Amino acid sequence: QVQLVESGGGLVQTGGALRLSCVASGSTFRGFVMGWFRQAPGKAREFVAAISRSGGGTNYADSVKGRFTISRDNVKKMLYLQMNSLKPEDTAVYYCAADLDVGRAWAAPRQMADFGSWGQGTQVTVSS
Repeated sequence: QVQLVESGGGLVQTGGALRLSCVASGSTFRGFVMGWFRQAPGKAREFVAAISRSGGGTNYADSVKGRFTISRDNVKKMLYLQMNSLKPEDTAVYYCAADLDVGRAWAAPRQMADFGSWGQGTQVTVSS
């Protein structure tokens, strides 16, 4: 198992930027595909971005492509989400999550349910 703790959320104006961080405990962080998800009030949780174990592969939701960048530091056991050109519709609680199946290939299709460990979330609010 791995414990995840997010930080870096806050209030920002439209067009602004934030960097979210997620620190992981445990010794096998480099073995996990990691992802960021978000949940806006009254809406279902949705995928934002994912990153391969080495960091060489990334995947983004269409709504954030070109604005958000996911990255990781396997030595520091950290996951990041750089968010630029923020919009009011980006307002949500952001969660980092780990796919604990170290044998599942990066290229394999993933559902949200495949991410077995979640952080508590950090609030991002973008004012118009």
